[in-house]
Amino acid sequence: MAKHIDYYFTPISPWTYLGSRRLEAIARRHGASIAVKPVDYMRIFPVSGGLPLGQRAKQRQDYRLFELKRWREHLQMPLTLHPAYFPADADPAARLIIAARRQGLDALGLAHALLRAVWAEDRNLADPATLIAVADALQLDGKALLGAAESRAVADEYQADTDAAIQRGVFGAPTYCYRDEPFWGQDRLDFLDRALAAG
Repeated sequence: MAKHIDYYFTPISPWTYLGSRRLEAIARRHGASIAVKPVDYMRIFPVSGGLPLGQRAKQRQDYRLFELKRWREHLQMPLTLHPAYFPADADPAARLIIAARRQGLDALGLAHALLRAVWAEDRNLADPATLIAVADALQLDGKALLGAAESRAVADEYQADTDAAIQRGVFGAPTYCYRDEPFWGQDRLDFLDRALAAG
């Protein structure tokens, strides 16, 4: 049976950024395909008991920074703890990724680049010019892709993917689903790796 991972995330999540390239490497090692599915966590949080970062208790917000520092050092990845443009509206970037996916383009590569733009380059994903520039740097037609991202079809697909995520019990980002088993968080990638190895 073919191995397939459904990858639910938001393009403004630091945890998604930390796991993004490692997920791709694990999937490649096991010959698994990845369905790239950015979803709307502003719809997911209210039905799953989650809260946007700014509404969480202070001790949770403080601990998050300790964890980000630890993972940044452990993975030796560039990561700005307080990016200039976070939080930002994730919807435009999410729809850009979906538009790329619909056209058979490298949606995963685009997701990597958008995540890096926030967490390593201090760029604003709510700015259309940033989205165009990130896509253009990947040899995609950023302006055309942004136009496609604003279509009704892409908006409908974004909502459908979010509905599916809710039905599957997704509550945090990133979540990797393999054979109907969810793995929440980039710190669960080792478990996903083992599940893929087991078949």
